[in-house]
Amino acid sequence: MNEPNYFRISVKGIVIDDQGRFLLSREDSGMWDMLGGGLDHEEDPIEGLRREVLEEADLKVIWVSPTPKYFITSPRFGHDSYIANVVYEMKLESLDFKASDECEELRFFTADEARREKLFPTAEKLTYLFDPSLHS
Repeated sequence: MNEPNYFRISVKGIVIDDQGRFLLSREDSGMWDMLGGGLDHEEDPIEGLRREVLEEADLKVIWVSPTPKYFITSPRFGHDSYIANVVYEMKLESLDFKASDECEELRFFTADEARREKLFPTAEKLTYLFDPSLHS
């Protein structure tokens, strides 16, 4: 018999710069994650992503990929449950954010640089998708 299989669904966005680095946000816990958050019931994922980025960092999303780029699952940090991140590529109007407990700093990372920081589990998994040494 299978145990129940439930995930907290979260929509996340990544901005990729011209050097192929991806943007992460440092939360007040000191841990780094992608911008975005929990999807509300009956909410369009792209609209949910826009809402979450605005709530977390007061940033305006000006473009979102029409389909997700990645789907990442992991144990949910600090909980006895799992999380599924539906990850879209996005562009922001600017990086001039307003600090909050969910966004104290924004920084672009290579996969290697990011793995030297404290990352949420799904952000750590993202680094392996951006690691060119694993895709040769």
